[in-house]
Formats: sequence, structure tokens, C-alpha cells
Amino acid sequence: MFIEVIIPLALPKNYTWAVPLAMQSGIQPGVRVEVTLGNKKYAGIVKQILQNKPAAFEPKEILNVLDNEPLLHPQQLELWQWIAEYYMCTEGEVMQAAIPANLKLSSESVLIWNETAEYEPSDLNDAEYMVTEALEMKKELRLSEVQQLLDSNRVYPVIRKLIDKNICYVWEELKEKYKVKTETYITLHPDYHQEENLAELLNNWTSRAAKQLELLLAYLHLVKAEGEVIKAELLKKSGATDAQLKALTDKKILVAQKRAKDRIVSLPKDLNIRFELSPAQEIALGEINARFEDKNVCLLHGVTASGKTQLYIKLIEAHIASGKQVLYMLPEIALTAQMIRRLQQHFGSQIAIYHSKFNPNERVEIWHKVKSGEIKAVLGARSSLFLPFRQLGFIIIDEEHDASYKQQEPAPRYHARDAAVYYASLFGARVLLGSATPSIESYYNCVRGKYGLVTLSERFGNAALPEIRLVDLTPLQTKGKLAFSPALLQEISDSLVNKKQVILFQNRRGYAPYQICNTCGWIPHCKQCDVTLTYHKSKNKLACHYCGTVYPVIQTCTACGSHNFIQKNFGTEQIEELLTEKFPDAKVARMDYDSIKGKNDHDALIKRFEEQRIDILVGTQMVVKGLDFIHVNLVGIIDADGILNFTDFRVNERAYQLMEQVSGRAGRKDADGKVLIQVSNVHHPVLQFVKAHDYTSLFHAELNNRRQFGYPPFTRLIRVIFRHKEKHLAEEAANLMMQGMKAGFAQEMNGPAQPVVDRVRNQHIWEILIKLPKNSNRIIQCKREIAQQIVIIQSNKRYRSVMILPDVDPV
Repeated sequence: MFIEVIIPLALPKNYTWAVPLAMQSGIQPGVRVEVTLGNKKYAGIVKQILQNKPAAFEPKEILNVLDNEPLLHPQQLELWQWIAEYYMCTEGEVMQAAIPANLKLSSESVLIWNETAEYEPSDLNDAEYMVTEALEMKKELRLSEVQQLLDSNRVYPVIRKLIDKNICYVWEELKEKYKVKTETYITLHPDYHQEENLAELLNNWTSRAAKQLELLLAYLHLVKAEGEVIKAELLKKSGATDAQLKALTDKKILVAQKRAKDRIVSLPKDLNIRFELSPAQEIALGEINARFEDKNVCLLHGVTASGKTQLYIKLIEAHIASGKQVLYMLPEIALTAQMIRRLQQHFGSQIAIYHSKFNPNERVEIWHKVKSGEIKAVLGARSSLFLPFRQLGFIIIDEEHDASYKQQEPAPRYHARDAAVYYASLFGARVLLGSATPSIESYYNCVRGKYGLVTLSERFGNAALPEIRLVDLTPLQTKGKLAFSPALLQEISDSLVNKKQVILFQNRRGYAPYQICNTCGWIPHCKQCDVTLTYHKSKNKLACHYCGTVYPVIQTCTACGSHNFIQKNFGTEQIEELLTEKFPDAKVARMDYDSIKGKNDHDALIKRFEEQRIDILVGTQMVVKGLDFIHVNLVGIIDADGILNFTDFRVNERAYQLMEQVSGRAGRKDADGKVLIQVSNVHHPVLQFVKAHDYTSLFHAELNNRRQFGYPPFTRLIRVIFRHKEKHLAEEAANLMMQGMKAGFAQEMNGPAQPVVDRVRNQHIWEILIKLPKNSNRIIQCKREIAQQIVIIQSNKRYRSVMILPDVDPV
């Protein structure tokens, strides 16, 4: 028997291994097997069983079968293959992204003593001699033991010399990283399960063991109240010691047992759907179900605060009742915290949350529960797409327009929304896309009849859409950049007087986006990236938001020696400080990447805002997306010019989405909401669409522009990125790709050119953009040509170190 195995490496083609006769009964697609490639061991996933031996090489035998049953179902393997083919990456890279870290066995190097070793102690230095002596005694040493022995992490030079001197050799050992969590439970010994035996024990208790008696009585009280007693809780409740508990277990009065325990807190399994839909929601629900009769994908275009989540809950309930599993996807981890609390009120432990902020062991436990079907619904970010669903019946992709659904680094550079549509097709499942501001591509698919479309145009409870007011900053900016216009300050003041809450949006974190020498105009830049450094006042540091490098604050200009620096523009940190100065009695908080670090920080901040313990919330895009706050009546957009002036063909679409979404946080219950947009160019056409909440007009205007210039949805884009520490090598490689593909794709290729930020982490960047007609054969042909050109270019020693990265459907 021969098997094709996916291992977590970027191999262009999956390798084939042979299976010894004794292991063949345990082999099936989806199980993990232990294999060697080169001199390293890997835990790979069996993709398929092959009956014929490869003609070109002699396959190695696998070392072990690691699972009794498959780790995933056939649909997941099909999804991996589709993502690898469509997004031009390898199945090994997809595996690396899909499998939780603690299910990918780690390899640890083990030094093995060479029994035939001949050496002269005088030829060894002190470190080599210490390791040799230990090896001769123990015969094996792990890498971690060598590090401990030498009291150093830098042991590789020592090991290399010992291998060269034939004293030892290295073997890779795979070890399981997932550890079952255990808890010690205390139970009564079976001899005392009869009440008369227990009564006799208590009546005859000697006074010398009074503390043990207190401990036993505390146990009897706890077991009656809780049902099960955990050792730590018992010792805490009784104030007893480990020694006193051990005395009772030695006397065979109590029994201590270690049991496996879930890391995920369990909730009741009861369904609790107790709310009524509005007449508009009832109509929309009926229309969604009708669309699903002849379309597998439907777009719910519902204005902000129209109650889309309540429709989702009703649809989840129906699919769970039919025995199906549900995946509910959100674009950001930040959004899952508020949403899971709402969903768990209705679905209890039947719904779980899954994203990258969970620790590796928690992710493994959710993985197994989804695979077994125990968990019926999952709420998660894009990585939840890879969970091994057993009977997937329904996928919700909320805020489907959001660019965060697209993975950027590393490969696979997949779009979770589009991959989810394919994944659903493998199960015959339905997909509901939801958004108040749909992507142009999705809405176009509805117009063409590919997707169903349902519109929910009124807010829940007949609340009005917020009034949008443009504040012209041009006459106010006589003395530099202005953070708050008088109109915005007055509206904030009025909201605070009326005990209402305010959200202010500024899409720049830190204190000041850049500093400039007021004498010569020099601006501090990152040494590794072609971007300005952002000043963070709380840390008193300059930081690069591309590579994360932190620098001390610069007091002296490198160019002219002046100490006269001024800060330009406003980050969220400075906005927060200014608000505290202007409204000293208000409780101000900030929500951005710098203030939200831990797994629960975001949820804690959201709860404080919901409970009105925060009056003004300042934030970046985190405050825009899908959050529901009933006491917010004012939203302020500090700098709309920064949103409207990006160099990207999607700039108008994105600007509309951002402003419409953030304005949707205002007036969500029964009060009228207001939105103030501070902007210099009040006549920008997108602002007129935002003022009128007119998505349809924006869609038609954008469609005309994109048809004229050949952008999606009329074409498919592939961007090919070239990176190298030497600028000229990246440029040469890009030009070679252009030359190589010119014969077949000259009309479709643009470039090579440098992006706006043309150096990140000391890597210079060049790009080629390919606009392809929506013809599947042409697209496949182009992908093959790109892959072939990458091989040709990198076969030249000069360009071997140039990173060439295809990005299909860039956002």
C-alpha cells in the first residue's frame, strides 16, 4: 500500500510513502502518520491511498500511524485542495493554517551515543567533553537536556562538532503537545455509601482528629450542594491542608480521583428562543427561505440596526433542530465577544466560539467536539472555516464586505467568504451573506441572479436612521490641523448632558502619526520600512506599525541638529487625552490595537460601555463593525479626508462602508441618532451617498467606473509580489516575469511597479497586477504560467532568494 501524505511544508507536490503490512489496517484518509523527509520527522495527514508504486523513486516507509480515527472528514481535505489550487499555494501551507498547533506534533532533536565512537579527550573542549561524558553514561540526550547541562541555549555549535567527530548522531523525536486537563475529584469511599455506616463513623470519631472531622463535614456539605466536589474547592472551603486530606484518603474514608476536565466552560444545552420578530423581519425571513429553494447563496442587505442578528438566530435554531451544524463567521475576533454572549443566551453550550486568541489546548478541545457533532454551532473568525464539521447545513457570513476575511500573511492568502461558499457546496449547505454595506462583487452577483437577494430597509422598532451632518473643516484650519470642530464639541456636550453615550472614530492609533522637524522638515522613518514612525505617548516611544519595531523618542534632528519637533495629525491616544481635558467629568475610554491585548480585554471594555460606565468611546475600525449599543446617540468621524484619499480602486466603496457602518452605531433603540463627519472636501460624491444612506446609487456609480477601467466584478485580479533585501534584484525578477508572460498575457499585465509602501522589514517590494477576463480556462492558464515562471526565475541562482508571492483576488 502507498499513501499520499500532506506534511506542513510548502512542497509543490505531496510526497508518497509506503505503508508496512502491519500498519495497513489503520490507514485511511484523514489520519495522521509519522514520516521522515530528509533527516527530519513530521506528522502528516493521509490525503489518499494509492495502489501503484511511484515509478520515478523508491518511497520510504512510514514510521507510525498516530490516530485510531481520522482527524478530519473528507470535505476538509477537499477544501484544502481547492484553496491550494485556487489561491496558488501548497496543501502543506493550508495544513499549517488549518490544524491547531497542538495537533501538529512537534519534533525534538535527540542525541544518540555512537557505540563505535573513538575519541581523544584532549581533542575536546570543556563543553564537548561534558556532553560526551553525559552521553556515554545515558546513551541518549534531548536537546533541552544539553541546554540545561551547558546552561546555555546556544548548543548547536557543540552538537555539530560532536557529530563531525563521530561521537554521536541526531534523531528527531515527535512528541504530542496537547495535554488533557485533569482535576482531582473527591468522593466518599464505597464503604460509607450506606447511611448507617457513615453515621457510625461520625458517632465513633475520636477527638484527636478534629481537623479531619471538619474536613469530612465540609465535604458532606459541599457534595450535597454541588453534586461533585473538586479537591481545590474542598480545601479552600474547609481551610484544611493536603496532609489532612491525605490522612482521610489513607484511612479509606475519602477517595481522590484524577479526571479529565473540559477547558471550555459548559453551559446548559436548552434552546431558549423567546423573542418575536417584527413584521418586516418576518417578511425577510420568509424571503430568505424562499430564495434558498433555488439558490444556495443569499445576500441579506439590511440597514444598520435592522435586526439581522435576530434573523440569524431563528435560522440557526431551524438548522440545529433539523440535526445540522451551523458556522457563523465574523470578520474580527473583537466582534465575537459581544455576539457570543447574545447567542449563548439562546443556545447555551450548543454554540461555541473559536478564534486565534484561544490557547492551543482550548482549540484542540473545540476541534474534537465539532468533529464529533457535540457542538452544533460555531461562532468564529476566518480560521473557524477549517473546523472539521460533520454535518454542516448552514453558514452565516456577517459583515461579508469586510476586508479582514482575506488572509494576507502568510500563505494561504485565501478569502474566507469565498472559500466558505465552496466549503458549503461540499455539504449541500446554504450560505447567508449579511451586511448593511455589501461588497460590490456580492451585490453584483445578486443583480446577475447568481445569488438570491433579500432587503431589510427599516430599523428594528421603527427607529430612524441617524441624521448625517457634514462639518467643513476648511475655514477652521487656519492654525494647522483641528481635532474637534466647535459643532462636534457642542454635540458631545449635549449628549453628555442628556446622559447619552458618544463614539468617536479616528482610523489612526498612537498619539501622533508622525513628527516633523519644524526647522528643516525632516521626519523620522523606520529603519526597516519605508514609513513614518508613530509617537506613542503612554510608552514614550516611536513605533513602526508595519514591522512593530520600537525606537526611543528623537529629540535632535538627524538632518539639521535642531530640537524643534512638532507632532502632526491626531491618533486615538491624543484624541482620548484631548477629550479628558475638555470634558473632565466624562469617563473616556479607547478601543484600538494598543489598548486591547488580552483574550478578554475587548469583552471587558464592551461590557463597561454597555453598562454606561463609559461616556465617550474613542476607537479605530474596532468600533465600526457590528457592535450594538442602545445608549449611543452621537457618532463623530474625526478625519474623513484620511478615509477618502487612499490610492486604491476600492477607495470609494471602502469609504462608504466605513462611514455608513460607524454611523450605524448611533440611535439604535428609540432615540434619534446624529452623525457628524468632519471633512475638508464636503463635495466628495461618496459623502452625498452616505448622507442619503443610499447604497444603491453608490453601487451603480462604482459599477460604471469599474466597467470602464476593467476592475472587479468585471475582471479577476492576480497580484504577483516580489520581495528582496536588494531593490534591484526584486525589480529584475519582476521584469523577468513580465518578459516571460508577455507572449500569452501582454494585454492583461500591468507593471512592474512599487506599491505606496515599497519597503517592509528590510524587504523591497515590486508588484505586477494581472487583470483577467472572467473566463475560468484563461484564469487557470494564467495561474499555470505564473507558477512556471516562478520556477524558471528561481532556478537562476541570482534570483533564488527573491520571494515571489502570488495573491489571487487581492483586497
